[in-house]
Amino acid sequence: MAIAVDIDVLLAERGMSVGEFAEAVGISPANVAVLKNGRAKAVRFSTLEAICRVLDCQPGDVLRWVPDK
Repeated sequence: MAIAVDIDVLLAERGMSVGEFAEAVGISPANVAVLKNGRAKAVRFSTLEAICRVLDCQPGDVLRWVPDK
């Protein structure tokens, strides 16, 4: 995978559950799981904005590029 999603790390650092996070962002817990597991094909900027607002972070804290080996 070329893009890694670090939501699980950010949630752990903030002591926030997936359910709390999903409700605060306005997406389903199932969609949070899709993001966390790297199965998402796209993320809307409005969703990324909500994620950053809820986690008080920058987009680069959520998404990072991982080079292929």
